[in-house]
Amino acid sequence: MAETVPDRKSGIRVLLVDDHQVVRRGLRTFLEVQDDIEVVGEAGDGVEGVERAEELRPDVVLMDVKMPGMDGIEALRKLHELANPAKVLIVTSFTEQRTVIPALRAGASGYVYKDVDPEALAGAIRSVHAGHVLLQPEAAMALLSQEEANGGTGRGGTLTEREREVLGLIADGRSNREIARALVLSEKTVKTHVSNILMKLDLADRTQAALWAVRHGLTD
Repeated sequence: MAETVPDRKSGIRVLLVDDHQVVRRGLRTFLEVQDDIEVVGEAGDGVEGVERAEELRPDVVLMDVKMPGMDGIEALRKLHELANPAKVLIVTSFTEQRTVIPALRAGASGYVYKDVDPEALAGAIRSVHAGHVLLQPEAAMALLSQEEANGGTGRGGTLTEREREVLGLIADGRSNREIARALVLSEKTVKTHVSNILMKLDLADRTQAALWAVRHGLTD
């Protein structure tokens, strides 16, 4: 069962979802010494993870993929259906690279392996919390290979100049509201541009759009 930590400090509120208690304990031990990260709860499977995410409303969820019952991919889909605002960072083993694309399509904001350096993991949490897309190099290559196989390259010419500007800002991790402010547009207009970009490039979501923009030089 999950354990809730008293509200001792303000910072990035993190929920740990992994079926191995020793993994959760190790993550908690490390993250609790970070000045700007607070572990607010734990869950041992996808079902409980969704329940705790709805109850605790964390900023970031660290989610394993392989779990009994509801796995991490299905839990991601459920959180998306519930419009839960938490950013989800998948933390899984190197041997599960085939889960990269399903996880990203289900709404994951990042994907790292369990052997990631602890400081790098803290940095990953901060990055996805800030709205950036964060992937291990192997994960990024898998998604880009899929995008190229689906004919995603070569379609950038169909974008208007404004859509290319919006796409570049998506890749920088900007929200629709931030993009609207930067380009002096209404948020509704930005949403329309984002929808058009996804349609024209035949992409599923903002994560794929961000990677497309990086791949095609629309952002640094």
